[in-house]
Amino acid sequence: MLGRALTSVFWGAVADRYGRKPVIVFGTFVVVVFNTLFGLSVNFWMAITTRFLLGFLNGLIGPIKAYAAEIFREEYQTLGMSTISTAWGIGLIIGPALGGFLAQPAEKYPDVFSKDSIFGRFPYFLPCLCISLFSLAVGIASFWLPETLHNHDSRMPPQSSYEALEEAASDTKDGNESAPRQSLFKNWPLMSSIILYCVFSLHDMAYTEIFSLWTVSPRKFGGLSYSTVDVGEVLSISGFGLLVFQLSVYPLVEKYVGPIVIARVAGVLSIPVLTSYPYIAMLSGIALSVAINFASVIKNALSISIITGLFILQNKAVDQRQRGAANGIAMTAMSIFKAIGPAGAGVLFSWAQKRLDASILPGDQVVFFVLNVIEAVGVLLTFKPFLVEKQKT
Repeated sequence: MLGRALTSVFWGAVADRYGRKPVIVFGTFVVVVFNTLFGLSVNFWMAITTRFLLGFLNGLIGPIKAYAAEIFREEYQTLGMSTISTAWGIGLIIGPALGGFLAQPAEKYPDVFSKDSIFGRFPYFLPCLCISLFSLAVGIASFWLPETLHNHDSRMPPQSSYEALEEAASDTKDGNESAPRQSLFKNWPLMSSIILYCVFSLHDMAYTEIFSLWTVSPRKFGGLSYSTVDVGEVLSISGFGLLVFQLSVYPLVEKYVGPIVIARVAGVLSIPVLTSYPYIAMLSGIALSVAINFASVIKNALSISIITGLFILQNKAVDQRQRGAANGIAMTAMSIFKAIGPAGAGVLFSWAQKRLDASILPGDQVVFFVLNVIEAVGVLLTFKPFLVEKQKT
């Protein structure tokens, strides 16, 4: 996240100048190289360096959000942003799930993987390899992506795919070519949505970190005593539920109430869900399994609804010429907050386990209380005069 924070604006500017496709293709192959090297790390500093370079050289998310905003017609913008936030959210769920199933394969599956093999010597290489192979396939497929930036060579004959894209994105193009560019930092509809994006991203990253720690921690510390495989199963179910919700329910609801109302309601509903987690830990057996899966699906669906709404607001706040840079600024700010999230969550979780007998908010209760405070701050910021939606002209 630190590496991404340093270069997201640069990659956004490159995408505005040279096109979305080159940045997307390059970023995908960066994942292949440095994610593989991360799995082959021989010490802590090699792991840190490969992760830093993975973020530093990867400008994927900003241009992809701009691409989705441009390839969909106005009436399908919500579906376009849903695909991005759904992919992002499922990645945050399926990634840890893959780790839970595939990490340390020589110990979990000794009949298949020998301790003397590369997977025995590098116990976290297998999940990284699977992700890298998937990224390689995506990178190759990306060569067939049509470009959405309107910098085509006039000498080339028109092609139907480009014409369709031009027509689909015409509302972002017409009337803007000669208009002076507004400073992005003076664009309050954009900046207010980015600030809100940072708050909820901090919450989501901290929640993701804490959820895994909490589920595998012993019962005596208020956890669930789950194995990594158990956690992988929970996260897999959440990922499937998230996919169904975002591609079916969210676009329909957003059409009638708008992204701001959805973000506000989702933030409010997330608070009682998080409050229930320490009480879910008191259950056992099938009741525990049903409760934790249900709560995880609901929490992740609410979180991704908020992020999707903010994606929509950010991309509507600027025209096409500045969309890459605007998403780059959003990624830079978000990455800074997400860099804080895991460390802060780890410190908070460790402190909570040392105060199991506290009279106020004992043990894990204080962890979920702090998460709720961050969520409540985000909900308050969804109201005017702070959050402003850009009106059509």
